[in-house]
Amino acid sequence: MIAIELMGTAYAAVDHALHALASTPLAEPAPKGIATENIVTFFASKIAPILLAVLGVIFIGRASRGEISKVLTSSAIAIVGLAFIAGAATLFFVGDYLINLIFQ
Repeated sequence: MIAIELMGTAYAAVDHALHALASTPLAEPAPKGIATENIVTFFASKIAPILLAVLGVIFIGRASRGEISKVLTSSAIAIVGLAFIAGAATLFFVGDYLINLIFQ
């Protein structure tokens, strides 16, 4: 009788262990990441034009007060900044092209 009770207890323990193992995932799911394309598109289409408009208003305000040299200096700095941004974007696409070319 004791042997039957021990077998029943052992069966229950094994059954419980098998259910616990079956419900445990074997590997973590792959990370999904963040869709950065949507974020970049949002900034390029919504935020950048607003910032450029604010810069334009500041430049027009300075020019109307006769501060032409400050306007020219600020405009030159803004143009150089835009050139750096365009250069970085170009390097990004050139690098992507080179990686695709090498690993094909």
